[in-house]
Amino acid sequence: MEAEVNSDIRKIIIIGSGPAGLTAAIYAARANLAPLLFAGGVYGGQLMLTTEVENYPGFPEGIQGPELMEKFRAQAERFGTEIYNVDVTRVDFSAVPLRVWTDEAEYAARAVVVASGASAIWLGLDGETRLRGRGVSSCATCDGAFFKEKDITVVGGGDTAIEEALFLTRFATNVTVIHRRDALRASKIMQQRAFAHPKVSFVWDSAVEDIVGDKHVTGIRLRNVKTGAFSDRKTDAVFVAIGHRPNTDVFANELELDEKGYIRSEDGVHTNKRGVFVAGDVNDFHYRQAVTAAGMGCRAAMEAERYLEAIESEAALAS
Repeated sequence: MEAEVNSDIRKIIIIGSGPAGLTAAIYAARANLAPLLFAGGVYGGQLMLTTEVENYPGFPEGIQGPELMEKFRAQAERFGTEIYNVDVTRVDFSAVPLRVWTDEAEYAARAVVVASGASAIWLGLDGETRLRGRGVSSCATCDGAFFKEKDITVVGGGDTAIEEALFLTRFATNVTVIHRRDALRASKIMQQRAFAHPKVSFVWDSAVEDIVGDKHVTGIRLRNVKTGAFSDRKTDAVFVAIGHRPNTDVFANELELDEKGYIRSEDGVHTNKRGVFVAGDVNDFHYRQAVTAAGMGCRAAMEAERYLEAIESEAALAS
């Protein structure tokens, strides 16, 4: 069935409903741009998978991740953002108006903010899903402080895993890195720092087969990939650090992506297509924090507003 064609040309469409997308919506709505935001079938970004958030300004007692995103959304809607809980399935940024499709309809806009985020790559274990937010995490900066004087496990062998492990030494009594190979993939300088740190230890040639615990992580089950032998280890937390995957499949033939699939931007806001702006983790693979994503959403909306004012001026002069 062909998608219904929506004949209205919007001023701005926002794709994504994490901190970047919803902040962009707040700023765009307050600028009277009447934004339309596609939130996706599962909205709210990675904060919907976290429990206590203690590092977002304005909440001295902390706040649950889903509750924080509900507040973002309510604020965006308060100022007039129209939000559809559907996924974008196709885009065409080759000409103005820019076109966006869902399964149900086709939409057009003069400007688009892409804030579709990135998703953590997980191990795919039942215990991992069941105990996520209860000792299982993918963000040391977000959750490390909850495990002071605890035994922490990090899964992975690249720069991300070693950065997470070193950061977690600030809180943990011991950090054990589990890697399925017998050598790290991390850069030499990161390896040197990890090997020299008294709190960091390694278990080589091992894959995590299960994460155990009732209401909270209590241990992991490992399988030696060379011998096939199983072993059990006690731990208080498991940080999965095997990478993130940017949510950019739908933009692959429209926007310039880097070798890992993140949207390229020289200044962290403009893309290679006129009128298309980027914000949040879909571009930023370094910080990946709610507060930095929100700041990027602000920038994208303000740049989009300036762009729309400029093309209106151009049209007025041409007439």
